[in-house]
Amino acid sequence: MIRGFQVRFVFSLSLLLALLGAMSLQGCTLSFAANGTLPDSAKTIYVENFGNATRVPGVNDKYMIALKQEIAQHHRLIVVDDRSGADLVLSGRVLYFGNAVRTSNSVAEPLDYADTVSVEAKLVSNDSGKILWSSNSISSSVTAPVVSQAIIATTPQFLRQNLRGGDLVNMPDLQVAATQQASAGQQLMTQAASELYTDMVWGL
Repeated sequence: MIRGFQVRFVFSLSLLLALLGAMSLQGCTLSFAANGTLPDSAKTIYVENFGNATRVPGVNDKYMIALKQEIAQHHRLIVVDDRSGADLVLSGRVLYFGNAVRTSNSVAEPLDYADTVSVEAKLVSNDSGKILWSSNSISSSVTAPVVSQAIIATTPQFLRQNLRGGDLVNMPDLQVAATQQASAGQQLMTQAASELYTDMVWGL
C-alpha cells in the first residue's frame, strides 16, 4: 500500500513539474511575442519622407502627418527630426491612392465610394543598418458617402465630424459629397497609419 502511494506521489509530482514547465514555456513565448519587432533599447525613430508612386500630388505628405501622429500617441517611441540621433529609421512610399464607386442607386448614380490607400515600408536599425521589419503592401479602405440618403448619422465615422443628422437636410448634394469625402480621406490616412504602426511593432 505504501509502495502504491509512493508511485502515485511520484506520478503526481512528475505531472505537476510538467505542467509548471509548460506554463513557464508558454510564459516565455508570450513574453517574446510581446517584445515584437522593436529592440528594448530603441527609444527614438526618424521617419524619412515617404515617396509618392501615385498620380495624386501630396498624398504622401498627408500620410506622413498621420503616421507621425500615430507613432507619437503610443508613447513608445519619440519621433525626432535628426536622423543621426535616431535609434530607428522608418522609410517607405505610398503605392496607390484612389476611389471607386461602391454602391449606386437605380439610375446608376453613385451613393458612396470606397477610398483606398496602399503603402510599403521598412524599419531599420540606425546603428547596424539591419532591417528589423518590412512590408511590401499595407492597404486600408474606408467608405465615403456622397449623398445624404447614404449616410447613417449614428455611426462613429459620422459622429466624429462637426455635422449632425439635422444639418444634412439643409445641405446640397455637392456640399454633402465634399464634406464626406474630406472626412473619409482624413479617416483613411489615420486608419492606414494605425495599421502600419501595429504591423511594425508586432512584426506582422
